[in-house]
Amino acid sequence: MHLHFGAQDQRRLQLVHQLRAISVQLDLARAAFARANALHDTDARALICLLDADRAGIPVTVGWLGSQLGLTSPSTTALIDRLQTAGHVYRQPSSADRRKVEIRVSQQAITLGWDFFGPLLTGMIHAMRFFGPGELDTMERFLREVAAATRWPGAQASS
Repeated sequence: MHLHFGAQDQRRLQLVHQLRAISVQLDLARAAFARANALHDTDARALICLLDADRAGIPVTVGWLGSQLGLTSPSTTALIDRLQTAGHVYRQPSSADRRKVEIRVSQQAITLGWDFFGPLLTGMIHAMRFFGPGELDTMERFLREVAAATRWPGAQASS
């Protein structure tokens, strides 16, 4: 089925295709990171989720991480065990509820990520240098709206 769009929607569709192409490139970078560090792809995705949650101040439990990755509780526990054995994460008692355990990313994993992704992130920041504060505000609003529109049903908000 081929959909017909007006001129404005055609332009929007081109932006959607550009976002998809960027997503593919970021997926390739994540897969290369996983291979370079002997990680499963899901393990690399988990580390990204954990880092995003840490920046957002979201406490990460096994259940939360499983919902973000679309995994069952036993699969998420096995993933965390692998990452903990490798020294990438650690478990700590929750500050809000001592009966719960939170999963945190180790400094080792943060350093590993920066060593690998630092040039990519620096390049992306450099690409934005010509945009003023108002344009950056517009981009931020755009990305927030697109993220909300693409959030997978059943996954909790991660922003």
